[in-house]
Amino acid sequence: MPRVLDGKTAIVTGGSANLGARFAAALAEDGANVMVHYNSDSKRDQAEDVARQLAGRGVKAATRQGDLTRVEEVTGLVDATIDTFGQWDILVNTAGMIVRKPIAEFTEDEWERMFAINAKIPFFLMKEAATKMADHGRVLNLITTIVGVTAPTYGGYAGSKSPVEHYTKSLAKEIGGRGITVNCVAPGPLKTSFFYPAETDENIAWLKSMSVNGDIGDPDDVVPVVRFLVSPEAKWVTAQTLFVNGGLVGTAS
Repeated sequence: MPRVLDGKTAIVTGGSANLGARFAAALAEDGANVMVHYNSDSKRDQAEDVARQLAGRGVKAATRQGDLTRVEEVTGLVDATIDTFGQWDILVNTAGMIVRKPIAEFTEDEWERMFAINAKIPFFLMKEAATKMADHGRVLNLITTIVGVTAPTYGGYAGSKSPVEHYTKSLAKEIGGRGITVNCVAPGPLKTSFFYPAETDENIAWLKSMSVNGDIGDPDDVVPVVRFLVSPEAKWVTAQTLFVNGGLVGTAS
């Protein structure tokens, strides 16, 4: 049976684990070929294992290593994807970094590294999409629910994610005439190896208490939202941030 993404090609950054691996699997289930990006050499085996699993779903898959804080590596990833699969239709940008501490305690190096990963990478991936993505493509950036929360110790992290909303709105207007949509997904706290190292038991308990079911989310809770936004049916949803957080916080009206 035809699948909604048959013939499409996706790049998933940070695709070797956590949300990235789940998104890659969902795209493959819907028929997309996938370039699985990973950053460090230590992730090579994981990325290759993800690619093998994707190929088992009847699609083509490949891996690409690169430090995407270097613009030439962003260009290299996109060009390698087009060379390998013939076109580029979908971007799911999941690469991220969190440093959680009071603003007074930040070092310059921590600030610069976090902004390079959380703000610079999506900006230059979107720059590539503006000229190299196929018509009717889909650009999706993972940010964070914390952009809508007033809370201490998250200023640096949320601040480095906030610019992505503005990049997203602008690019949606700049290339929307070609049928390309550009959106953000803002997950709440999720049961991943990205979340737990940055949190205390006390803060985890507080976050659980703020949700509708007294728990934090599962990564699979975000997958259906991503699956919809990259689908052909989502053609009228663009320049938006969708919060997926179990009621932790709502969007402003």
